[in-house]
Amino acid sequence: MNEIILMKLGEVVLKGLNRRSFEDKLNSNIRRRLAHYGSFRVYSKQSTVYVEPQGDGCDLDGAYGACRQVFGAIAVTRALPCPKDKDAIFHCAQNYLDAELRAARTFKVETKRADKHFPMNSMEISQYVGGLLHDAYPHLKVDVHTPELCVHVEVREKAAYVHAPSQPGAGGLPIGMGGTAVSLLSGGIDSPVSSYMIAKRGVQLELVHFFSPPYTSQMALDKVKQLAKELAPWCGRMTLHIVPFTEIQEEIRRACPEDHFTLIMRRFMMRLAQGVAKRTGAKALVTGESLGQVASQTMDALTVSDEVCTLPVLRPVIGMDKQEIILISRKIGTFDTSILPYEDCCTVFTPRHPKTHPHLDEVHEFEKALDIEGLVEKALSGVERVTVSQ
Repeated sequence: MNEIILMKLGEVVLKGLNRRSFEDKLNSNIRRRLAHYGSFRVYSKQSTVYVEPQGDGCDLDGAYGACRQVFGAIAVTRALPCPKDKDAIFHCAQNYLDAELRAARTFKVETKRADKHFPMNSMEISQYVGGLLHDAYPHLKVDVHTPELCVHVEVREKAAYVHAPSQPGAGGLPIGMGGTAVSLLSGGIDSPVSSYMIAKRGVQLELVHFFSPPYTSQMALDKVKQLAKELAPWCGRMTLHIVPFTEIQEEIRRACPEDHFTLIMRRFMMRLAQGVAKRTGAKALVTGESLGQVASQTMDALTVSDEVCTLPVLRPVIGMDKQEIILISRKIGTFDTSILPYEDCCTVFTPRHPKTHPHLDEVHEFEKALDIEGLVEKALSGVERVTVSQ
C-alpha cells in the first residue's frame, strides 16, 4: 500500500446538522490546494480526512506541506496503511519507522481502534506491537510518559494505519464557510496578520490596497503584491483591488487641518473599502488596527473611522501587542516582506502632531470642504484588480 496523509478535524466536529457542509467545503479546499501536486483522492470518515495519492507521479512532500496550511484541520500526518492484522501492523511499523526507531532511545505504542470489530482492543494492540518492536530494537526502552518516539497505530474501517506523531495543522474553519470580507492590506506587519486571522475563521477575502503615486513607489506596490502572494497558501485564491489614492490625499492636505490628515484619510479608506465590498458581495471589513498602537488607533479615532461604515468592521489584532503580532507574522511567512523599507500611503503627509482624541462634529465640519462623493466615485472607477493564487 502507498503512503497517505491523514488530517484530523478540529472545530468542525463540534458542528451539528450542518457538519457535512463544513466537511465538504474542507475537502473541496484541500483538492484545490493539492492540484499542483498531482491527483489525490480526498474524503472524510470518522473525523479524519484521508488524502490518498492516485499514482506514482504525486508530490507527497509538497502535498503534506500544503495540507498543513489548509484551515479546518488541527493535525496532519503521513501514514502507511496496512492490512488489519496484528503481525502486519508490526511489520508495517518496523519497516515504515525503522530510521526513527533506530534513532530513538525510548518509545511507546499508542493505538486507536475505531473499528470495534477488530478482535484486539487498543491496549492489547499496543502491548503486542510494542513487545515485538522492543525485541527487534533491543536498545529501546519503554517510556509511556515522555517517550522520544511515539508509534501511532489506528485501526479503521478500511485498513490499519501506522504513523509517527502528527504535526500541527492550521486549525480554524474551512475558508468559504464564514462568508466574504474585504481586508485592507497595507505594506506593514499588522494587516497581513489580521487577514490571516480572519481567514482562519472560514472567511473568504477580497484585499484592498491604496496606492499613491508618485508619493509611493512601484516597489511599494510590488511589496504588497508579494504579501498577498504569501497569504494565498493560507487564505486561498483572492483578488487584490488596488485603489488610486493620490488625489484624495492631496485634497485632504489642501483643505483640512494637518492634525486631522490621518483621521480623514482613514475615513476615506473605509468608504472606499465599503464600496469594494458592495461590488463584491462582501459582508464585513477587516483592518489591522491594534488599540493604542498609533494615534489613529485610539478608541476615539476608531469611532471616527467607523462612523462612515454601515458594514461591521472586524479587527482581529485589536487586543494584541506588537510582539504577539510579529510572532504570527513570522509563522505565516510575511514578516520579512513586511519590513522591507518601502513606504505605503499611510505614511504620506503624516501630521507632526496627529489628533488622538478627535470629535465627530469637528471632522464633519472639515470634510465639508471636500467633494466626498465625487472623490470616492472617481477612485472606485480607477480600481485595478489583480488575481492572487497560491
